[in-house]
Amino acid sequence: MELILSTSPAKLTLDPACQPELTLRFNLTKLTLDPARQSELSLSPRLAELTLDSTCHPEMSLSPGPAELTGDPQHQAKESLVPKLAELTLEPVHCRPELMSACADLINDQWPRSRASRLHSLGQSSDAFPLCLMLLSPQPTPGAAPIVVGHARLSRVLDHPHSLLVETVVVARALRGRGFGRRLMEGLEAFARARGFQRLHLTTHDQLYFYAHLGYQLGEPVQGLAFTNRRLPTNVLRAFSKPPCPQPPCKAPVLAAQAIPRSSKGPPLPPPPPLPLTTSPPPSPEPLPQSPLETRYRDLKGCPIFWMEKDI
Repeated sequence: MELILSTSPAKLTLDPACQPELTLRFNLTKLTLDPARQSELSLSPRLAELTLDSTCHPEMSLSPGPAELTGDPQHQAKESLVPKLAELTLEPVHCRPELMSACADLINDQWPRSRASRLHSLGQSSDAFPLCLMLLSPQPTPGAAPIVVGHARLSRVLDHPHSLLVETVVVARALRGRGFGRRLMEGLEAFARARGFQRLHLTTHDQLYFYAHLGYQLGEPVQGLAFTNRRLPTNVLRAFSKPPCPQPPCKAPVLAAQAIPRSSKGPPLPPPPPLPLTTSPPPSPEPLPQSPLETRYRDLKGCPIFWMEKDI
């Protein structure tokens, strides 16, 4: 039997009786050709046109099935479910109320909380801030609701009219480490920049290097506003953000000198010597610059927390 491979791989036909015996080994030097017909042999450079036969591995065989490279079906199914970064969109949760429940589940998977409380918090989202944004991926099925793959909340900052505070940043666990967090933060910056804001503030416990790679630097704490009512006086808002007034230092009790009874006999005793002058304590040293691995700030639970900021 003489085999001729034409220039079109789709024209290759095999005798079913001889098909199991036809293999292309990795060592192509074993392939011999008729010099008169050598010009008719064309091997496509696209490896996707070859399939692996599990019974002949490590040999390569041409299967009569679809001409494409196949691998682990389970791995291929998982890869096909991963959203594409270019297809992601960022939308306010109050514009897609039908996705609020899925968004609450995503956040609660990271920070467990009662479902009713989480839904109530998401329901406060509005264009007047605070505003909750969802990172959405389209469904493979046309017309189906998108999938919530990320979330972040933006709030106004007291005494900083051109700043926003970023909170509750979360990405679905199965998609972490694939660039979705960066895509979410870049979307937040573009969203804030388009509305005239110039700086973003945030806090983190363990993602210092992630935000540093995005251009964030260590900063000072700011006060986020849970609501924005223009009729509320500014001095009232400042009262909520002020630290508690320090208590006056405790004074040492004054010990009164007890009168010593005079003896009926003998001269009076001399007065006691004066007390030594008290010296003021030395001034406290200047605070050392904050190290990238250290912070002097703590959260409500007493855990170290880093304040970061970025000009956008």
